[in-house]
Amino acid sequence: MPQANDLSRCLTALDQDSTVIAVIEMSQASWLVAGIVPGIERHPAKKLEPDPAALLRLLQRWRAEAERTGRQISRIAVAFEAGRDGVWLARWLRARDVEAEVIHPNSIAVSREHRRAKTDRLDTALLKRAFLGWLRGEPDHCQMIAIPSLEEEDAKRPGRERDALVGERTRIINRFKSTLAWLGIRGFKPNLRNAAARLEALRTPEGAPLPDNTLAELRRELARLQLIAAQIREIEKARLERLQQQPSTGAHPMIRVLAQVRGVGVETADMLANEAFSRPLRDPRAVARYGGLTGSPDESGSRRREKGLARAGNARVRRGMIQLAWRFLMFQKDSALARWYWRRTAEARGGARKTMIVALARKLLIGLWRLATIGEIPEGVVLRPAS
Repeated sequence: MPQANDLSRCLTALDQDSTVIAVIEMSQASWLVAGIVPGIERHPAKKLEPDPAALLRLLQRWRAEAERTGRQISRIAVAFEAGRDGVWLARWLRARDVEAEVIHPNSIAVSREHRRAKTDRLDTALLKRAFLGWLRGEPDHCQMIAIPSLEEEDAKRPGRERDALVGERTRIINRFKSTLAWLGIRGFKPNLRNAAARLEALRTPEGAPLPDNTLAELRRELARLQLIAAQIREIEKARLERLQQQPSTGAHPMIRVLAQVRGVGVETADMLANEAFSRPLRDPRAVARYGGLTGSPDESGSRRREKGLARAGNARVRRGMIQLAWRFLMFQKDSALARWYWRRTAEARGGARKTMIVALARKLLIGLWRLATIGEIPEGVVLRPAS
């Protein structure tokens, strides 16, 4: 049975005589729009400034040209690859009765030649062939991505901003420690509350105070570190307030359910709910694939090898789930998944345990997805008391 959210093919029958088809090769400087217009022998192409109003006028002009040839145009279908601009254009076009789709870039097959010709004109021709096959309903011809609403995209921003701030905090601490190591000073912790006072009292192994320029630099680093720490606390506080004030809005019900699992914090629950579980994923295989926890086998003839985790999927979900899998072994020792992991790795070496932790992360992601969507608690998992 075809799935309602099957994005690998179009579920609407294509009547090419009544459909204007267009693809867009987007860049920061310009858009190249190429079309297939009923009643027009040539395939028109037009380079535009990055302006959605100009794009809409071009589509309406092509529609009028088709209607002048006697065609009755009832559908305008537009597609472009996902990229830097995101999906805002698809939402904008859909609000103006234009069928807009966003193609997953990895689903477009390209030539394997080492030096292949690549221009915007050739790219639009490739997009047209892929999009036309998708509109005809050919399965797996290319893959479209789900178009999130503006609210769904905005809900991801606090978690992503916090990740960026945590990364910046780590970089500042590493720079701070490497600067002190250059002077022969070790063991200083710049993330402590009294770090500024301790910095003034630091001495080199020779007993001399820190040089003036180095001391001024480290003071500025501490000021940045304190500012980042304050911003992280602000994000976390605002998130908790939203959960308390709007417990039934958006992905908040999923976050509250996931946060009841012992070992899963609010940050991890927020990441899973907004990045993965709020999407209309079809089945457990789609969940594991989107989480980036599936393998990439290399099999041909007698060759059988595994190249590691596939690059596809959500990198944030993949990193978070592998970290959660290690925590899960500490906080959920009596669960069926933890027992399965220790049984499989009882006589294995450290390398095998790292490999199997990915399998545990994949099973755990599917189990948490079922918990968040249908309320099925994984076997043996202990929940915190409801607050």
